[in-house]
Amino acid sequence: MVEVNYSQRRPSTVISIDRIPELKGWRQNGDRIEMGACMTYSEMEDPLFAAYVPSLAQAARTVGSPQIRNAGTLGGNLATASPAGDTLPPLAALNAQITLRSLRGERITTLSNLITGVKSANLGRDEVIVKVSVEAVDGPQEFLKAGTRNAMVISVATVALVLDAARRQVRIALGSVSPVPLRASAAEGWIADQVNWESPSVPDKEAVEHFGELVASAATPITDHRSTSGYRSHAVGVMAKRALARALS
Repeated sequence: MVEVNYSQRRPSTVISIDRIPELKGWRQNGDRIEMGACMTYSEMEDPLFAAYVPSLAQAARTVGSPQIRNAGTLGGNLATASPAGDTLPPLAALNAQITLRSLRGERITTLSNLITGVKSANLGRDEVIVKVSVEAVDGPQEFLKAGTRNAMVISVATVALVLDAARRQVRIALGSVSPVPLRASAAEGWIADQVNWESPSVPDKEAVEHFGELVASAATPITDHRSTSGYRSHAVGVMAKRALARALS
């Protein structure tokens, strides 16, 4: 709609898909949570859904106004492929699987294969996003967002952190600091070795600081009208430390 308002896009045909039952809502399927592509941000805020996928629920609460949250969808955020998409870091940290369908059949892909660049998605012209699936993780999740104001703001930088106790993994993904959602893999591997998984608690101050530095070094941000590259790198480092402390406290 932003592109339409700025005369950058003039669609000749609009097809409404928000009444297709198979694309709506969410469900538990074994050890996975499946979300229809037309699931709205408002639906993600539901306490029952938030109990299963808290990082995605936290991200949904930061999106736009109530009207936007009632209309905007998970599939729309994916297909837009904006670096500032708020649901993308949680999905990256949760190793999401995305199901797409066309007359040629169905295929399942990953977020890294779907989003190939700034507002560039690996979608055929005849393909539609059907659903997104994530594993129900045993452990806390956090989502943090920095913007130029406190509400109704496009992100300057975002961080999603998932503590996977069963696999003894800390997974962290960054948004708005690279062309595509970014996993800070070096930081993930290092901090996992510092956590006492038998009795999880916040590591010592030096370990937390180093974790933040590793996360910041993974970012490849740009300077634009919303922020500088230096601030974005600093912000994700600070938010990563806060997310880790919250998840382990």
